[in-house]
Amino acid sequence: MSSLSTQPAQPSAAPATVVPLVIIAPVRDEADLIKLTLDSMVAQTVKPVEWIIVDDGSQDGTADIVREYADKYPFIRLVQRPDRGFRKVGGGVVAAFKFGITQIAHQDYEYIAKLDGDMSFGPRYLECMFEQFALEPKLAAVSGKVFREEEGQKIEEIIIDEHVAGQFKLYRRTAFEEIGGFVEEVLWDGIDVHTARMKGWTTRSFLHPDAILMHHRLMGSSDKNVYRGRLRWGRGIWFMGYHPLYALASGVFRMREKPFVIGGLLIIAGYLGAAIKRAPRYDNMEFRQHLHRWQLGQIRKLFSGQKN
Repeated sequence: MSSLSTQPAQPSAAPATVVPLVIIAPVRDEADLIKLTLDSMVAQTVKPVEWIIVDDGSQDGTADIVREYADKYPFIRLVQRPDRGFRKVGGGVVAAFKFGITQIAHQDYEYIAKLDGDMSFGPRYLECMFEQFALEPKLAAVSGKVFREEEGQKIEEIIIDEHVAGQFKLYRRTAFEEIGGFVEEVLWDGIDVHTARMKGWTTRSFLHPDAILMHHRLMGSSDKNVYRGRLRWGRGIWFMGYHPLYALASGVFRMREKPFVIGGLLIIAGYLGAAIKRAPRYDNMEFRQHLHRWQLGQIRKLFSGQKN
């Protein structure tokens, strides 16, 4: 595989193909990073018909930076929401995304995506995604794999191939509407893909040198710190309905990522704490039963040595 680049993409000289895709990017206080995302998008060989950037109460220069790009590129639009006074991860992101949906001008779109404002990606990223959609009519959602840079090294943020990166989640509109969109909870980006599979769709992330997503912030660290993020992750998987064995396995697996060991322990602690308190759970019992069957199947495959 060719080397992965963290440099922002440069605008392409060749005219881009415009596809019936609407991208919605909920952002808050991303002035330090959002130019990376903006430069990556304007360099795409395949461009969306509309990119709505929802400024969710930023107190820095995020909105001003987006306006500069919107003045140059007509497909970029800035919309703003009142400041709630704090960054609300999970549910707040989805609420801003849903607000963005109400602002869509091109109602004949066929694809919809949620994009974070701290990402960069190569100029063929969207082209690669649409190649996958063309190959599989039942593909609901797709993404590349996510990496971050640490001390000059490219570190993959591990997600299984059946999952889709929440940082840039691209959906076929028919599938997105069939699953009812995103729920306003921390684990929205797990509930959606499992719901899609429950309804007969497939979801996928794949590794390809032209489909790399560079994440310029440690996953789960956007609210206060990564330790709080890992506890929140544990509470989130409790809400989502994880089977206890899979929750334990997930925590153990995440011990090999930063913050090493303690991060996985905090995920398990968050899950157990929510269980002891009998915190609310996602109230779709059909979903939770389907999730348990899938998770136990994954554990059986692991111990039997199966790869598929």
